[in-house]
Amino acid sequence: MTSPLDAEPAPYIPPPSEAPRKSVATLAWGEPLQWLLRGLQDMQAHPGIALFYGVAFTTMALVLGAVFRSSPEYTMTIASGCLLVGPFLAMGLYEVSRRREAGTPASLGGSITCWDQHLGSMAMLVLVLIVLELLWGRASLVVFAVFFNTGMPSTTGVVQAVFNPDNLEFVLAYGVVGGGFALLVFALSVVSIPMILDRDTDAVFAAITSIEVFLCNLGVMLWWGALLSGLLVGALMLPWHAGLLVVGPLLGHATWHAYRASVQWPGQESPSDSLENSSPPA
Repeated sequence: MTSPLDAEPAPYIPPPSEAPRKSVATLAWGEPLQWLLRGLQDMQAHPGIALFYGVAFTTMALVLGAVFRSSPEYTMTIASGCLLVGPFLAMGLYEVSRRREAGTPASLGGSITCWDQHLGSMAMLVLVLIVLELLWGRASLVVFAVFFNTGMPSTTGVVQAVFNPDNLEFVLAYGVVGGGFALLVFALSVVSIPMILDRDTDAVFAAITSIEVFLCNLGVMLWWGALLSGLLVGALMLPWHAGLLVVGPLLGHATWHAYRASVQWPGQESPSDSLENSSPPA
């Protein structure tokens, strides 16, 4: 007679996934320009809100530049603070675009506080970004120590020292390592933060979806990243980084439209569906 203890255990059947159903769209090469155009239309619809966020981004850049010139040892600390504040500021721009797309009123107060219902997921994602930045800071010091051949440059001679012919290996190594970190951060965040706002998903699911979007549309996403980088560099090159007054909110609004074009939900649900349970604008 067979004892119940000798019976084979029933096979494990995992429970059904609780992750929201979604699909990743195939993007055309011209779509990033359309995202910028729609972002510009959002700015024109809410110029006061765009100006507020433009001033915030410009102030962050000015503070970071001032710290680098006067106390470079604190640059990484200030950069980490900007990385912590930046996603929350950008989320306010996504909220404005989301409400405008849904045909509901948007306000500055509502955009500033929109993240409070998603604090857990946002905090986890921001923590990952900060850890990546700290790792990049450590990696950059290693690259400097191994490949830099003309002594550590002062804050006034960084460009001249870096592009010294004796430091060609350093430039190549720094570009490879820095580019790898930049691509990783971009892949993790390209649609994850607007997705958390729109669907209240957890940070892991949002980050995985963002990487999936990046890999499924690698060429278009690299083109989108190049557009973002070019616009940001151009904005920072203007006196007092004044270009961020326009470019900062423009890219924030455009990122929302990049998410909406990249991630599709069953029945092509509208963002207005998720507005039903959100707090009204202040």
